[in-house]
Amino acid sequence: MKRASILFAAAFTFTGAAVAAPAMMSAEWTTQACEAWNKENLLTTGLGDAWIKNDNNRGYKLIRLYRTDCGEETQTELKIQAKDGKAICTYGGKVTGAKMAYSYDYTMHATTERWNQMGAGEYGPMKAMMFGRLEFTGPKMEAMSVMDPFEAFLRLPGKVAGDKACPAK
Repeated sequence: MKRASILFAAAFTFTGAAVAAPAMMSAEWTTQACEAWNKENLLTTGLGDAWIKNDNNRGYKLIRLYRTDCGEETQTELKIQAKDGKAICTYGGKVTGAKMAYSYDYTMHATTERWNQMGAGEYGPMKAMMFGRLEFTGPKMEAMSVMDPFEAFLRLPGKVAGDKACPAK
């Protein structure tokens, strides 16, 4: 009987250990996307010059993102700061309430299907913007001046595992 109890407990522990990926663009997913940002040289180094410096001396840029089909109220946030000549993600998660300034901050949204397509590398930011597959508010000319890093950003949904369920509101 004691052995059966131990085996049952062990089986329960192992089956409970398998954790599903967080909902894509949930606070938990965005925390992982922040970590992935910092591992992507094209983002950290490629945006470490003029792009990160365009912050009106605030010391950071904000990127808010969400899946259009899940609703604007599911937005999450990335905070990017200059550190040692690089653009480093220092926060990823729930929206903090910091005021957005669209001369240097961004809000981006697309349907789940479109985020998945961009994450898979099926197309980049130019096609996404030209055909309205990615909607965003922010300095569009600045975004267009950093297309390679922008494309690396759009690939994050393909690098960070995410469940297709909508994030909790």
